[in-house]
Amino acid sequence: MSTNSLTRTEKTKRLALSGVMLALATVLSFVKVFEWPFGGSITACSMLPVAMLGYTYGMKWGLLSGLVHGILQAVLGAAVSQAFAGQGAASVAAILAIDYLFAFSVTGLSGIFKNRISNHTVSFALGTAFAIFLRYIAHIVSGYIFFRSYAGWFFSDFMANSFSAMLTEKCSPSLLGFLYSVIYNAAYMLPELVITSFAAALVIAFIGPVRKEMIRLDTRKK
Repeated sequence: MSTNSLTRTEKTKRLALSGVMLALATVLSFVKVFEWPFGGSITACSMLPVAMLGYTYGMKWGLLSGLVHGILQAVLGAAVSQAFAGQGAASVAAILAIDYLFAFSVTGLSGIFKNRISNHTVSFALGTAFAIFLRYIAHIVSGYIFFRSYAGWFFSDFMANSFSAMLTEKCSPSLLGFLYSVIYNAAYMLPELVITSFAAALVIAFIGPVRKEMIRLDTRKK
């Protein structure tokens, strides 16, 4: 449903709920369930509130909510991030665009299966997993472009086992950089995907008022 067709009360409700959910997502992003020594951390389902907005109000609103979340994360986290050390202005802008604006925006695409799968629990869980996987892909791209120089340290010094030694010996620098980005980002994004998707299924399956709001069908013309 277009926001143009909403009543003033409905618009106010949507904006208020979105503000609350974005605030919750921001708070949860600082709650670290686990943090890797080489960087990257698993949060307490910080993407779930945005995913809920995307499923409830549609993908356009979800993308917008994700974008706002990404801006908040950039403002709060970019200033203290080590990712920008030694990067030029153009690289910093590109990292912000890929790792924050795009990566967080796509977490709002959780409603992609809402009208394709009749079981809302399955639909929301799969949609959330899909949206988080897109974020993972964005981080892989950014990691390969801007941080593949860390691959030698990661495989030779941090992992330092026979498998990593074999990779270092057999792979080209470009391939090693790609594998580094895949593995580094998988270490925190894939656990987050599993945990958040499971939490999404629980929320929509067992919290009645939330489920009613998320799956309600509006019969007015869009």
